Amino acid sequence: MKKINIAIDGPSGVGKSTISDFLAEKYNMSHLDTGAMYRCVAYYISKNQIDYTDESKLQKALENITIRFEDKKVFLNNEDVSTSIRTNDVSMMAAKISSFAPVRKKMVSLQQEICKDKGYIVDGRDICTCVLPDAEVKIFMSASSQARAERRYKEYVDKGIKIDYKKILEDINQRDYQDSTRAISPLRKAEDAIEVDTSNMNIEQVFDCLSQIIDKVY
Repeated sequence: MKKINIAIDGPSGVGKSTISDFLAEKYNMSHLDTGAMYRCVAYYISKNQIDYTDESKLQKALENITIRFEDKKVFLNNEDVSTSIRTNDVSMMAAKISSFAPVRKKMVSLQQEICKDKGYIVDGRDICTCVLPDAEVKIFMSASSQARAERRYKEYVDKGIKIDYKKILEDINQRDYQDSTRAISPLRKAEDAIEVDTSNMNIEQVFDCLSQIIDKVY
């Protein structure tokens, strides 16, 4: 069976990471969660109170960061941050720092190096358009902001975390604006990507839909 790369783009909270895990298992591929990489940078910057608007300080911070994935866990400088990077605050910080050129340059370079031998399912905001423009399969997952907010709210409730639904919706709308209007690698659908609106779909339906798209190539 030939080795390919699958690129999946889409806004925050649309379920890219979760569905990519399932697809990676089905097709015996590796899942590269690029969002987690940006979240690691955001977490490091917040934890160490780094002035990310100072380019020299930001560059130095990036030089001190190592990120690796192991058994579905994310390690930042050998610390398991799998849970720590999934908070709403880290998500919003990730949106801010991802618009800075040094951050995107390092992350894109790392992602392309990892995927050069193919066999990866990669999800993010600019995978189809920037990171892997030659990917054999390109998918753009979309969903209404309300649907995404409801899903994220349920996730927090299931984990016993108290949070206001309206705050989640506001943050998602703000994240969408930041992602789509940033000057560097903005979130947009690649011309040759297949769009899948998951607003009214459950995880099983999304899995089946994306599998059908991939099966035509894989």
